[in-house]
Amino acid sequence: MATDLTMLVPGALLLGAFLLKLPALHRNRGDALLRCVCVLLLLASLVFLLGMVPVIAAVNRFVGVPNAAAPLVYAVLSAFCGTCIILVIIWRGGVTERTRRATWACSLAYGAVCVALFVLFALGDAPDERLRDLDTYYATTPFIREMIVLYLLAHTTAAVVMTVLCWRWSRRVSGVLRVGLVLIVVGYVLNTGYDAAKFTAVGARWAGHDLDYLSTHVARPFASASALLIGVGFVLPLVTERGVIEWRTAVRHRRLKPLADLLAGAGAAGAARAAIGPLAALQLRLTQREASIHDGLITLRPYFDAQVHRQVLARALAAGHTPDVARAAADAAMIAAAGDARDADPDRTAVDRDGPDDAGGAPPVLPSTGADDLVRTSLVLDRCPLVREALVHEAGRRRAAMSESGNP
Repeated sequence: MATDLTMLVPGALLLGAFLLKLPALHRNRGDALLRCVCVLLLLASLVFLLGMVPVIAAVNRFVGVPNAAAPLVYAVLSAFCGTCIILVIIWRGGVTERTRRATWACSLAYGAVCVALFVLFALGDAPDERLRDLDTYYATTPFIREMIVLYLLAHTTAAVVMTVLCWRWSRRVSGVLRVGLVLIVVGYVLNTGYDAAKFTAVGARWAGHDLDYLSTHVARPFASASALLIGVGFVLPLVTERGVIEWRTAVRHRRLKPLADLLAGAGAAGAARAAIGPLAALQLRLTQREASIHDGLITLRPYFDAQVHRQVLARALAAGHTPDVARAAADAAMIAAAGDARDADPDRTAVDRDGPDDAGGAPPVLPSTGADDLVRTSLVLDRCPLVREALVHEAGRRRAAMSESGNP
């Protein structure tokens, strides 16, 4: 029972991780990396679940052939090994012509191994059902012997290749990715312990000795621990990376809110707001907010006052702000002043922005529209006193101008 639990628990955890990934795979069917991760999680869970003694017995009864589960388990294990190599190739090099050739070569090699396992089992003779010690019991049986050696060689080859690839890669990266790669390396080092125990037990049978306990009692804990470490090593960086992307998207969406609200409040961005629900994907809502801001800036373009920009820029620099923050404060003040000006004169027509502005022939000044620049501009709207002072000054200047012109 304890042995079954060591297989059932990690198998169930990996299957649960696979099921949690299915919605993301459905939304991103063309994502080769995500597709490979899902296949790896499914195969890893099947390695554990199919390796349980009750499941092995059930498969044998269902097929009606003694030990029919053996080539199935070995094939799933070999497919898992090949998928690990393919995942590292795609993960490290992306989807390119070179990686496509490498993944096809790996798929063909391990696909051939899986087919050969079933062919060798069909050619061999294994009449006595062995649920725990098939590797050693049939270690000297023609064709069954070759089947056992083939799956162990495929497993060992994958362990060596993955250990070398992931260790070399881990020395050139840092953070969570390095942690994941180190976990994979440790998992495959444990895998070599599994292979060593199996090969030793099988070799002992060839030499006429009995070291079956290495295969039945020592190898299995190595397999359980290694598969779990490998699965976590693959999933951890990918999940963390996705989480970081979502977090950064959420932060950018929140930080752009003051600027988006200003433009919407000025009536400049109402037309740009698409009808998307609050449950829409965060990236979609960020894209909508950025588009709304850009459309609003275009609407306010006739009202931008370069004099406001220059004054706030000079005062911000004099106050000791960095050039980026000073420019953001100047942009924010000019945008806010333009919104007020539009409220006072909504019928102003667009002006030729390639010509001089109204402040003495200087070239026109437009706010920066880079992604990071918009975030800085949005942040200083509520935080920089210079913006509020500029708005108060502009409001007073407009009232004075209206009084001089005789308007009420």
